[in-house]
Amino acid sequence: MLSLPDDTWPAEGWTLSALGQDGIVVRFGDGRQAQTAAAIGFGTAVRAAELEGVVEVATALTSVLVRFDPMLVARAAVEAGLRDVLVAPRVAGATQGRLWTIPACFGGEGGPQLADAAALAGMSEAAARAELAGAEVSVLAIGFAPGQPYLGHLPQAWDLPRQQALTPQVPAGALVVALRQLVLFANPSPTGWRWVGRCAFRPFMAERAAPFAMRAGDRVRWALTDESTIDALAAEPDGLGGALCEVAP
Repeated sequence: MLSLPDDTWPAEGWTLSALGQDGIVVRFGDGRQAQTAAAIGFGTAVRAAELEGVVEVATALTSVLVRFDPMLVARAAVEAGLRDVLVAPRVAGATQGRLWTIPACFGGEGGPQLADAAALAGMSEAAARAELAGAEVSVLAIGFAPGQPYLGHLPQAWDLPRQQALTPQVPAGALVVALRQLVLFANPSPTGWRWVGRCAFRPFMAERAAPFAMRAGDRVRWALTDESTIDALAAEPDGLGGALCEVAP
């Protein structure tokens, strides 16, 4: 679970820089968990501030992109507003999003590289399955494909390197692991990360009322099940794969 140590933003270590004619990037550092939490929380705070002329706020692992309409507001005014948010007290719990519980399986045909990943993590396949299934992770960022979540952070043993060669394709719903993160693939895709599990959750569906199911700061728990159940859940029209979403405690 992502959190900052107190109710203020980091006093230093953040930067503002221009991106094109209508963007400002606020960066918080090199990827430590507290900096990811700062980026997520800052994005939430900027949205809540409803700064004049801002049309998009997008968070990444350690940065926030703020896009504005230059026909409505000057860059200097947006930068001043962002600095005001940075010096204001942080809203307690700003990084606490919704809690998702998603049925998933690990190993077998639904996660054929689990044994390899377990060996690299220094544990048995059974222990690896139990640890991954029991991990509560946060949505660190959305990217690579529409709605696709990067989930972390896993325990230190899962700080695994990427593969040296690509796996030609993993299916939509694949859970892949590297760098203390899990990625839940939105579409069939090649990957350099190890495929260890599977779910029927579709992070993006254009026809859904909320096309992007997750947002940065949400939390995810896994409900361990079997491959046949995942197959059945994949047929559900809402694309949520049996997932439940609730307000995080």
